[in-house]
Amino acid sequence: MTDTPGAMLTVDNIEVVYDHVALVLKGVSLTVPKGGVVALLGANGAGKTTTLKAISNLLHAERGEVTKGKIIFEGEEVQAQSPNELVRRGCIQVMEGRHCFGHLTVEDNLLTGAFTRRDGRSAIRADLERCYELFPRLRQRRKSLAGYTSGGEQQMVAIGRALMSRPKMILLDEPSMGLAPQIVEEIFEIVRRLNVEEGVSFLLAEQNTAVALRHATHGYILESGRIVLDGEAATLAENEDVKEFYLGVAAAGRKSFKEVKHYKRRKRWLA
Repeated sequence: MTDTPGAMLTVDNIEVVYDHVALVLKGVSLTVPKGGVVALLGANGAGKTTTLKAISNLLHAERGEVTKGKIIFEGEEVQAQSPNELVRRGCIQVMEGRHCFGHLTVEDNLLTGAFTRRDGRSAIRADLERCYELFPRLRQRRKSLAGYTSGGEQQMVAIGRALMSRPKMILLDEPSMGLAPQIVEEIFEIVRRLNVEEGVSFLLAEQNTAVALRHATHGYILESGRIVLDGEAATLAENEDVKEFYLGVAAAGRKSFKEVKHYKRRKRWLA
């Protein structure tokens, strides 16, 4: 795969190694079009977070490195750039587990997202107001310490903080993790609004296959560090393999846990 015309991001056949010995990603390739929402799906340990950290250049903190392939953002190879440089270019990651600064207020957390900007206080305050329009709950809690807010509110803070950097693309890692279904829907509705109203592209790493495919335009399924299936989100959502493997639903209806485990051992799509 080479850089795709109209692509915001192209990941071309990358391999990632930890501690110089552990091969974690094995020839992963994917594309995120400008203005697109792409889902990266897979079970825990499949390599979703590693893929996002390879793109955002956060691997070195964990003794990991991209040893093969290319990562192209807006037509330029970026695997050698620092995380700060990538943020300035418009690509930022929202980490799994939210990672708010618990000892800072909600508003101070949001303002930390603007640390790379050089366009003045008035522009930053205008974007802060935009965050409060998107996240009305955060306006109410803006003076509260982030560590004392709910999980859903902390996820909103994490996304709002990323938004304060004026991103062109957000890498969103497990946004539904540990949240009630109603809050998950609220978070994904905000993702939809950012995509439609702000033109922000998204690469979503998710275990919640059903909700991710409902909001994405395209999806990739990752297993054991390899892409095993990809296609339009609507097509993947109706794929019998995907339904059985991730949702435990076959053409004849919902299967028992024992049958799902047996199916997973067969791994038909890797044949």
